[in-house]
Amino acid sequence: MLKKYPFNVRVYGLLISQNNQLLISDELEHGMYFSKFPGGGLEYGEGLIDGLKREFLEECFFEIEIVRHFYTTDFYLKSAFDDTQIISIYYLVKNLLLINLPVKTVPFDFGERTVDGIFQSFRWIDLDKLKIEDVTFPADQKAVELLLKL
Repeated sequence: MLKKYPFNVRVYGLLISQNNQLLISDELEHGMYFSKFPGGGLEYGEGLIDGLKREFLEECFFEIEIVRHFYTTDFYLKSAFDDTQIISIYYLVKNLLLINLPVKTVPFDFGERTVDGIFQSFRWIDLDKLKIEDVTFPADQKAVELLLKL
């Protein structure tokens, strides 16, 4: 008999500006504060690229182009929110149009901005000042570690 395993496929975009800054999303969801990359869960029937493009439209309100695959998690990771196993795929992306997104300088400076009841704000981090601790989750931290080696 075929067993069903609760996998949670996530797809994220690493957007680096012309000023050599990385876009970070600060969020408050389910009472937890966290910093991550723009992106999120893949919906059933959706491909990775389409899912990432949808997530950027939903969260950031602009379209992206995929530059290349960057990293896929290669270790076991349990979700911080439920009992699923997380599989995260990261792509280097670029914006297709000028970014018209309210950007903050302080983490978790939400104001009134919510997306589907989730508080969210964005900020840029200079790549030369980027630290692994700037993101919350282990898969994102691994992506930052790899990004710092470029």
